[in-house]
Amino acid sequence: AVNTFIRNRYSHGVLFFTFACKYSIIKFQFFHFYKNDSIKKLLMSLVRNRIKSSITLGKIFESLSKEQSWPGIEIGLSEEEYSNGLETINMSVHHNGWFTKQSVQTALSSWAKALTEESLEDWLSHYKENNTPPKKIGIIAAGNIPMVGLHDVLCILLSGNSALIKLSSKDAHLMMMVIGYLQILDPDLKNSIQVVHGKLEGFDAVIATGSNNSSRYFEYYFKDKPSIIRKNRTSVAVLTGDESKEEMSLLGKDIFTYFGLGCRNVTKLYLAEGYNLDKFFNGIYEFKEIGNHNKYANNYDYHRAIWLLNGEDLLENGFILFKQDESLVSPVGTLYYEFYSSKTELAEKLNDKKEQIQCVVSADDVPFGKAQEPELMDYPDGVDTMEFLLALQ
Repeated sequence: AVNTFIRNRYSHGVLFFTFACKYSIIKFQFFHFYKNDSIKKLLMSLVRNRIKSSITLGKIFESLSKEQSWPGIEIGLSEEEYSNGLETINMSVHHNGWFTKQSVQTALSSWAKALTEESLEDWLSHYKENNTPPKKIGIIAAGNIPMVGLHDVLCILLSGNSALIKLSSKDAHLMMMVIGYLQILDPDLKNSIQVVHGKLEGFDAVIATGSNNSSRYFEYYFKDKPSIIRKNRTSVAVLTGDESKEEMSLLGKDIFTYFGLGCRNVTKLYLAEGYNLDKFFNGIYEFKEIGNHNKYANNYDYHRAIWLLNGEDLLENGFILFKQDESLVSPVGTLYYEFYSSKTELAEKLNDKKEQIQCVVSADDVPFGKAQEPELMDYPDGVDTMEFLLALQ
């Protein structure tokens, strides 16, 4: 059970609230909406329940990621409701050829680590009070990797707003499962989360995720509304030659998880001059089975044929093509690389392309193997979604 303790901290009306969960106390200073005490209490109760539901959702994800049997009613779901989740995972794999059971379980596990009391406390403690009434926020979700739209949904709900969601057909099964679970855990969310099947209308602001091409249409269509419009991003890794084989193996996770389709997947290596490529190839060899995936193999074979016909210089190991190229985004089944002669030169190259880079994996930046395990504060495109929502007038 959650015990709530409410107190006024300052005379100008910023209201703090604290709620005690099983192991720790989480404290937030979100609300400065109205002087009417009954409305304050309603809003605080609303968000408090949403936080509690998010924590329970993380526990559900942990069990689903391990394909465990129903943990019991303490998970917040009946046995049938939990079993439906296991079936939905299988449905999503059959529906989208890029989703495998392993990739879905990886996404569930990553979210389970993020949706803990401690992680939520750290995340939400960065934000001050909300000065505005609740808004309806539209979401145009991507579907490139499993449950990629969940972060936006949580930002909207935990800032006290309502979500109008237009799902990607590629990820509809999993996202509907998540929405259904949230509404079971907190029935009030049935009025605060709406899935839109037609035209997105009746929103106060919008968060739209797409490509560089679709972003032009989003910017035109949503020009009269506050918005976050996301474009293509990718991630890169920097190697000095001092990395261990274990670190190269971890880098393989950053490259191959989700078949390289996510914005946090490494699609380009920056190598110190004289780098011994055998170290890299030996480190990633354990991922060779990815070459047996039909859609991935088709991409590998296609680009191999095209590049050989064009006389391109390339290296290959049977499951990835390695090509020297100044571009950042390599096609699925391939990886670009480029040499650098000094840290100064490297810093200039990264700075010139910073608007295209989601994260940099290296010994000094995002640790090897952690690109696909972002913290809640790691926002897409570097735009703080929560700050955007709290600033809406």
